[in-house]
Amino acid sequence: MTRNLQTIGFDADDTLWHNERFFHLTQQRFAELLADYAEADHLGAQLLEAEKRNIGHYGFGVKGFVLSMIETAIEVTEGRVPGHVIQKLLEAGQDMLNHPMELLPHAQEAVEALADSHMLVLVTKGDLLHQERKLAQSGLGDLFDRIEIVSDKQPSTYARIFGSCSGGPEAAMMVGNSLKSDVCPAIDVGSWGVHVPFELAWALEAADIPDSPRFVELPDLGGLAELVRQID
Repeated sequence: MTRNLQTIGFDADDTLWHNERFFHLTQQRFAELLADYAEADHLGAQLLEAEKRNIGHYGFGVKGFVLSMIETAIEVTEGRVPGHVIQKLLEAGQDMLNHPMELLPHAQEAVEALADSHMLVLVTKGDLLHQERKLAQSGLGDLFDRIEIVSDKQPSTYARIFGSCSGGPEAAMMVGNSLKSDVCPAIDVGSWGVHVPFELAWALEAADIPDSPRFVELPDLGGLAELVRQID
């Protein structure tokens, strides 16, 4: 008997393990370092604009974030940012890259529950080396049949990945915390999209809830296996 769902895609950052809180903590440190030059709200808005400009240059992840902080520091100080501040920003980025990976509640159980019955694909964007390191630390790597570390998540991304899996996009589900990156583009190509919100969200990941019968929202990953059983 053919299953309605054959492939389950998982996002990584803030779906399986913590990520955004480290960006928030570093941004707070950034505001403290530049408190003599700009208010925190203004600085945050400037940083967000720099991140928007730089995604096409540096991609997603810690390295692009650090370079955007440095660029913003130069802008708000009109080129007068002290060298020791730049050094502290670089150190903050290194701390983010080296921070131990911490799984979110129910992440391991959800992946383990589906590993024997479905093809599991990890679909994550960000810095290649950092994502590989976090996956290795997570202990979940062997449970996935396929790992996709991509530069961005667009409908074409899911069409390519799920299109090469048994049953195609229509027999696939994407699970993640981002409506913009994980849910909406997967639904656009005919897959199921499961939104598992995280308490912190990057402003550039904001999107409207899709009007689709293939959209589901879960409070956490604890209910994922039962949802898959219901659809199957």
